Amino acid sequence: MNSLNLKTYISQALEAKGLSLFWTENLTLLLLFILILLIGWVIFWVSRKIIIGVFNRVSRRTKTSFDDLLLQNKVPRLLSYIPFLFFLYAYIPDLFESHYEFLFNGSRVILETLFVIFFISLVRGVLKTINDYLKTVPALKDKPLDSYLQVVMIFLWFMGGILILSILTGKDVWNFVTALGALSAVLLFVFKDTILGFVASVQIAINDTVRIGDWISMPQNKADGDVISISLSTVQIQNFDKTITSIPTYKLISESFINWRGMSESAGRRIKRSLLIKVSSIRFLEAEELKKIEQIELLTSYVKEKGAEIETANAAKKVNKNVLINGRNFTNLGLFRYYTEAYLENHPMINSEMTVMCRQLAPTSQGIPLEVYVFSIDKEWKNYEHISADIFDHLLASTKYFSLECFELSPSLPIQNP
Repeated sequence: MNSLNLKTYISQALEAKGLSLFWTENLTLLLLFILILLIGWVIFWVSRKIIIGVFNRVSRRTKTSFDDLLLQNKVPRLLSYIPFLFFLYAYIPDLFESHYEFLFNGSRVILETLFVIFFISLVRGVLKTINDYLKTVPALKDKPLDSYLQVVMIFLWFMGGILILSILTGKDVWNFVTALGALSAVLLFVFKDTILGFVASVQIAINDTVRIGDWISMPQNKADGDVISISLSTVQIQNFDKTITSIPTYKLISESFINWRGMSESAGRRIKRSLLIKVSSIRFLEAEELKKIEQIELLTSYVKEKGAEIETANAAKKVNKNVLINGRNFTNLGLFRYYTEAYLENHPMINSEMTVMCRQLAPTSQGIPLEVYVFSIDKEWKNYEHISADIFDHLLASTKYFSLECFELSPSLPIQNP
């Protein structure tokens, strides 16, 4: 477009209408300015249709998700602004150069500032696309990639801010860099959390402390659930009640927490619960009681073999068995403990290759704790709870076959009014 010829043509046409020189010049500039904006809008519309259309066709024909993410992050739309901005920069400042110096300088400053903002936005869109694409890679999907993106964007906006200040004031960039160097202490204070978050993110990634998807518990921060995002400033945890807890990233290296990933990646999830057996129900077993218990399939061979061993030992020592406490004897709690362990070893949902144990703990004021310590094959929470409940349903129902009673706190008696 030959703006000089067009400007002359418009001026002559306005002069022919009998307008003064002042109005002729100003109306000519206004009409040319509007015309440039209209042509720029047409260029933008055409370039947007072409660029977005090309990306859409490529996206449909390729299997990779990278081009889909470019569209999702509006990178093609940002690219379509390039011809529009260059066109405006080529014609608008020159339009005012010989008439209004402040409009000439102002338009250049505005357009150069827009170029900086546009460039940062374009780089951000590309980096966001790369970040989203890397999250689809199995080896990287649980890494704190958002933190690194935020660090780069902070640096870009920081440099962009300096460039914009340089454009607006007309001063050299290094003047601002030098001034900011003198204010480094203030900057360190202002960006303290950001710096701590960045260092924490690097340490978390290097030491593999936390991944997205890990179940972590931080009781002091009322967090107990799955990590859904790790950014430069915060770690977001979706608790099991579906609430979201946000924790400063640096707290993951300065405070203690529990990461349940080891359990999730292991061959089983631990069941560690106890039955409280009433002390008064524990006793030695009579011969008739042993015959009944011997009918329990899991104890048949054990009672026969152990019973023969006990009889032999008592006979060798000529033990007086008229009193049951003399010599060696079966106890109902001992047999129940052995039965519990045998039952767990044969349970289809218990990993028998890991620890399978039923142990007696120190007596308490509520009885003798008989603890089950095993690992469930199914680690999914709901299934795990069902397996645990089924095991203890069975054990609670089994106690009566061993003449044992579980502790149960009696309700307090009502207070009688005088």
